[in-house]
This record gives sequence, structure tokens and C-alpha cells, in this order.
Amino acid sequence: MDLPSLAVVLQAALSPNPNERKAAEQSLDQFQFAPQHLVRLLQIIVDNNCDMGVRQVASIHFKNFIAKNWSPLESDAPEKILQSDKDLVRDHVLVFVTQVPPLLRVQLGECLKTIIHSDYPEQWPHLLDWVKHNLQDQQVYGALFVLRILARKYEFKSDEERTPVYRIVDETFPHLLNIFNKLVQIANPSLEVADLIKLICKIFWSSIYLEIPKLLFDQNIFNAWMVLFLNVLERPVPVEGQPTDPELRKSWGWWKVKKWTVHILNRLYTRFGDLKLQNPENRAFAQMFQKHFAGQILECHLNLLNVIRVGGYLPDRVINLILQYLSNSISRNNMYTLLQPRLDILLFEIVFPLMCFNDNDQKLWDEDPHEYVRKGYDIIEDLYSPRTASMDFVSELVRKRGKENLHKFIQFIVEIFRRYDEAPVEYKPYRQKDGALLAIGALCDKLKQTEPYKSELERMLVQHVFPEFDSTQGHLRAKAAWVAGQYAHINFSDQNNFRKALHCVVSKIRDSELPVRVDSVFALRSFIEACKDLNEIRPILPQLLDEFFKLMDEVENEDLVFTLETIAAAFWKCMNSAEADEEADDPGALAAVGCLRAISTILESVSRLPHLFVQIEPTLLPIMRRMLTTDGQEVFEEVLEIVSYMTFFSPTISLDMWSLWPLMMEALADWAIDFFPNILVPLDNYISRGTAHFLTCKEPDYQQSLWNMISSIMADKNMEDNDIVPAPKLIEVVFQNCRGQVDHWVEPYLRITVERLHRTEKSYLKCLLIQVIADALYYNAALTLSILQKLGVATEVFTLWFHLLQQVKKSGVRTNFKREHEKKVCCLGLTSLLALPADQLPGEALGRVFRATLELLVAYKEQVAGIYVCPSVDEMSHLVFIKGS
Repeated sequence: MDLPSLAVVLQAALSPNPNERKAAEQSLDQFQFAPQHLVRLLQIIVDNNCDMGVRQVASIHFKNFIAKNWSPLESDAPEKILQSDKDLVRDHVLVFVTQVPPLLRVQLGECLKTIIHSDYPEQWPHLLDWVKHNLQDQQVYGALFVLRILARKYEFKSDEERTPVYRIVDETFPHLLNIFNKLVQIANPSLEVADLIKLICKIFWSSIYLEIPKLLFDQNIFNAWMVLFLNVLERPVPVEGQPTDPELRKSWGWWKVKKWTVHILNRLYTRFGDLKLQNPENRAFAQMFQKHFAGQILECHLNLLNVIRVGGYLPDRVINLILQYLSNSISRNNMYTLLQPRLDILLFEIVFPLMCFNDNDQKLWDEDPHEYVRKGYDIIEDLYSPRTASMDFVSELVRKRGKENLHKFIQFIVEIFRRYDEAPVEYKPYRQKDGALLAIGALCDKLKQTEPYKSELERMLVQHVFPEFDSTQGHLRAKAAWVAGQYAHINFSDQNNFRKALHCVVSKIRDSELPVRVDSVFALRSFIEACKDLNEIRPILPQLLDEFFKLMDEVENEDLVFTLETIAAAFWKCMNSAEADEEADDPGALAAVGCLRAISTILESVSRLPHLFVQIEPTLLPIMRRMLTTDGQEVFEEVLEIVSYMTFFSPTISLDMWSLWPLMMEALADWAIDFFPNILVPLDNYISRGTAHFLTCKEPDYQQSLWNMISSIMADKNMEDNDIVPAPKLIEVVFQNCRGQVDHWVEPYLRITVERLHRTEKSYLKCLLIQVIADALYYNAALTLSILQKLGVATEVFTLWFHLLQQVKKSGVRTNFKREHEKKVCCLGLTSLLALPADQLPGEALGRVFRATLELLVAYKEQVAGIYVCPSVDEMSHLVFIKGS
């Protein structure tokens, strides 16, 4: 199809007539693989004489075709685009991307991303040369635009996949520094200058997200960058040209520059400025950063916050990021020393006002209460909220520096309560009371543990919270319900006060204002949990359920699974936002962690409803699969907790769930050894709850992969005793759950256990390795004893075992094998010996075994007589054994 004909077809694709549109789409599909078709689409996109609607349709088809066909998913799939066409597209798209209007640039940018991710560096080796050349030419914006896409390819990559980024940094950062330097020296910079600086910031962010490039370890080079970032941070944003509309204003170019600068400085501080980092090179960098820049940044941040103190404007996201920086500074002595002189002003004149109900809250409450509720309970919103960051700052302050700050902050709150109580109705500081209640709720855990406040909480609720259930201000009724829920679990000296709080919360479920009803329902859950006498609730339960389901319909929460699917969708949005939206904030780290923790909370809450796990699995499986790879390094602990719940509480472990086993093994072998204790839990669940599949499946061979991993770790002489603890625990799981079915593994596992025992120094690991031998005896006493004798270590092992059993502290308390599980394992191992034929166990040894077993059984019986506590995730696997044996 020639160029004019293609333009006609694209025009027809815009027709209001559905038949014409359908015919045009079919025609485009018919010719999409024809030679030069892709090139002609690009020609139309960049043709300024062509109708904009036609160019836009061409850009969408161009983007979709490249996304689908540029790099086939299957490695052996035939190429659908001629190599000559690919060459032409690569040659021209770089030039055209800056010449087209922004609407079309977005589409071409997506195409560039697809091509770069597929072809660089192997099929497009000259791309970096083009970028370098144009960074020194007139096409600086185009070069920065392309470099940003190139840098993003490696933003979340693991170490071995990041190799190309080192060359990119080394060859482009000197040019970027030069450009950046010239831009900040422009006296009256235009918005175009802001766009260029913003691109440089984004490139820098992508390059340092996971690690500091070696180039920046050069102090002179790093200093030069920091001088520019601090210049941008300190420089006032131009007044001229700022939009008056709040939504447009926060997205304005110069505020975006400010946001990205704060983002970068926070990342450097929290990830790389930590002196506790073990890597010597990183530690030297952290010391340099702390010494020369952390304090300067703190000073700049405090000056920026002072703008809002005097009524100026600062975007919510910038406030949030700055408060995060300040929160991270509280625990560091040198930084806290710098913060202290201005702390009172910061706390009482900036942070506390941010916690108070404001004009924007009132507007949203009145105009869109559903959105008000959504924002209040949306974990993603918390990442952007100054109010949440303020609460976190106060909480961190009283947690880490409570001695100096808790009393004066509470005195401040008490003074607000006093002024509120004494003021006439028309002059009551309603919004300050709202902030004070929020502060009291946020500090709940601290106040419940600290005298004299702990003793005053009930009186505080009666005097300052209960009256607000009848407030004329809806936001105070809502806050009263929320605070009451926070303190539902305190020990009420007068049960009438508990009863009154419960009835107040129940009454507000029928409040005229939606946010009050929602906060009351959430508070009610706390009161139901805390209620010692269910008769308090039973009479009103049908009515409560009726109101609750009405509310669920009103706020569009269909059911628990739907809620979880919504959170999962939010998780994917967090992970993909940086790729889908140029203006997205930090896409993965904090938001993803929040989503995954919310998912874990829901899984924990429905642990007694195993059928729900079957419904939930298809939603969560893609998340687990992706996040168990290097993509999930930032959230690995959280996703392992989800895998633990899914493998423990599901009725059975599905084949789809088994597909996660190899991913965990690969991660463990490659980069995730620090997460070995977390990985232990799901692996234990797989073996103990999916024993048949573990034993019979050969593709993959789970038994062999487990041996490869355990033997490698236990034989590694560079690994400390505490690092290998999960390995012997997994051997225990195999012996406990596979009795009579893994005879061929007994000798290999015993051999590596004994070898490690010989060079183990820590007594807790010696005990654990002895437990492996005890489990092997429980598995097959005769076989185990013969192997120990074959290895020539039987006497040595039993001598050590009895020695560890007999060790006691000065108080008489047993030194080793203190937990129920440990005692039980030892008992099972020793009693297994008692069943052996007389000629296999000498009489003297039999006597020692008998005495040791009796002592253990007595100690075990006394310990079991204690209170049974519901297990944590970390204890789930052992619970299976304890219950099943």
C-alpha cells in the first residue's frame, strides 16, 4: 500500500460510520506485514502537512504493531518485520521523536522503549554514540529523552544484568554534568529549561536507584553533581507562569524539578548514606555523604518547609518526601543535633498543622465523600500525603527521642484540648481538635506503654473523645470513632466506659455522613475483638450486619476477594507506573511493599476459610512469580510471606504454586541468601503439605534441587554458623515428613551434617545439627546408626548429644534444647533407639539413652502444660510436625 492510499485508510479509521471504520481496520491488518508498511506509518506520523487525527491513528497503530511484533516472545518464532525495515525505523525514529508534537512523542517514546529493551546493545550498538553526539549538538532534548528511556531499561535490573549501564554512565555523565551546569546558570530560565533539568534528574535517578555507579565514587565528580542538586533545591521556583489550578500547579515543570531533586537526595541518603552498610566502598561513600551533604540537605529541607509555615505553596509530594528525610534523620545523632534547634518550630508550627483537617479536606468531604473515604484508606495515597508523613514523623520522634519530646508534645495536645473546651461554640478550634485527636490516635502504641499517660487514657477518652460523637462537625465525629477504635483494647477500669464507647461507635454506623459511617465500621471491628462479653454485641449483631453490608454496597466493596484483587491491581500499578507514565513517582519500593503487606493482612484474616485461598490464587500467582525474581528484590520479604500463607492455608498446594519452588531456589543460589530464613517457611510447607508431589515429581526433581542447595550452603566454609541455620532445619523437615521414602538421602544428609558439626563453633547450631541426627533416627534408627558407625562418628555424636542435654545454667535452667519442638525431636530420636534389637545398642548406651529420654519427657510435659499460643508465619511449619507426630 503506497503512502497516499495508507493515509486514506487511516482517515477512514476515524470515520463515525462503524462499517467504514471496520473496513479500514481490516485493511490495516491485511497489509501490516507488508514490506515498508512500518516505515510508511512513521512517514505519516512525522508529516506536518498531514491531518493531526490521521497522524495520531498512525502513531497508535505504529506503537501497537511494534509492541506486538518487534521482538517475538518465542525465541524460535519467525521474524515478522524485515530487517531492512527495522534498520530504517531505528535510523529515523531517533531524529523524529523530538520533531513531533508531545501527543505523538508519547507514542514514539513507547516504541523506542520496546526497541531499546529488545535491541540494545546487541542489535543497536551505535545508539549510545548517537546519544553522546547529540548531547554535544543542537539535539540535546532528543538525546536526553532517548537516554532517559535507555537508563530506565536498567533501573531495576540485578547486578549481572546492569553491566551495560556502567558504560552508559561513564560515557554520558560528563556531558550531562556539563549541560546541567549550564542550565542552572541561566538567569531567567524558561519552562523548557525545567524540562531539560527534569530529564537529567530522571536519568540520574534511574542510574543510582539500585547502586551507586563507580564514576560517582570519585569525590570531585560526586561533589559537582551535589552542588547542582543543592542549587536546584535551594533556588526559589519562578513565580511567573505558575498555574493557579492546584492539579496543574503540582505538575508544573519547575515543581517537577523540585520533586525529582528531593527524590534523588532522599534515595542517596536512605539507601547509600547509611553507615551500617557492610560493603567497604559503600561505607566510605556513606561516610563522605554524611560528612559533607546530609546536613546541608537537612538545612535546605527545613527552609523549604518554612515556606508552608508562612502560607506559601509546596506540593504534597515534596512535603511528604522532605518529612521522610527528616524522619530518617531522627535516629542519627549528628543529624538530630542539627535538627534540635528548630525542632519546636518544625513540630508545632509545620508538622502539627499538616495533621489538622483543612480546606481541601472539607471541599472533598462535601463534594465527593466517596473519594474522601477512598483517599483515607488507600495505601497508595499515603505515599503522597503530607498528613501521613507528619504522623510518621511524630511517631518516629517519640519512639526514638521520646525522652526529650513525648512530654512536651502531649502538653501541646492537652493545651489544644483545654482551649477547645473553654471556647464558645462559634470559636471552637474544630480543625485543631481534629489534628490533636489524630495525634493521640497515631501515638496509641507509645501511650499505652508509657506512664503517666497509660493510666490517663480511659479518662482522656471519656473527656475528650466521647463528646465528639455528637459534634456538629462530621470530621470530628469520624475522628472520634477512629480514635475510639485505636484504644478499644486498653484495660477499662469501668466497663461502663467500654460499653459507652462501643454504643457510640455503633450509633455512628447510621450517621448521615458516609466517612463517619466508614470510620465507625472500622472501629467496630476493634471493639468486637476487644469485647470480653459477647452478650454486649449479640443482640445488635443482625442490625450491625445489615448496616455493614449496606455500607459495603455504598463504598463498592463487593467481598473480600474483590478487595484483594483491587489491592493486587494497585500493586501492578505501582510496579508498572514508571514504564507507563513518564511522570510517575518511585514506582516500586514503598507502594509495592504497602500493597503486599495489605494482601498479607487479608490472607491472615481469612486463614480459617481455606476455600477462599483457591479463589485468591489466580490473582496472586502472577505477582508471586514476578516478585520471586530479581524484579522483586525490594519486596522479597513481603512476597515470601504471601507464598508462606498460600502454601500453608490452602486446602492443597496446586501445581501452579509448585512452579514457584524453582524460582526460590534460583534466587537463593544467586542473590537471596540473606532471605534464607524467609524462604525456609514456604519450602517447609511444600515438603510437609505436598509430600507426595515432592517425592514423585522428577520434572523438576525437587529432591535433587533441595540437596544441591543444602549441600552447597552447608559445605561453604565462608558462611557463618548463623547464616546456614535454615539448611539443617530443611533436612529435619525431609526426615520428619518422608519416613521410609528417602532412604537414599539419609547417608548424604548425615555426611554433610557431621562434616559441618566438626567445624561448628556456636552451640545453637551444634544443637540444630544434633536434631538432624535425632530426626534421622526417628526416620530409621537402624539405618542411621549403621551410617554413623560407617562414618566412624557414632560415639563422638552421642557423647556430644548427652553433653549438650546435661548443660545447665547457674540457675539450673537447661542451656540447650529449650523449645518444645527441640525437646520433642530429641525424645523421638532417642526413643527410636530403644526399639532397636539388643545387639545393636550396648547396655551402657541404652541406660544413658533411657535416662536422657525420661528427663526430656518430664521437661517436655511441664512445658506443654503452659499456655498454647497461636503460631506466627515463622512457626507454621513446626506446628505441622508437632500436631502430626
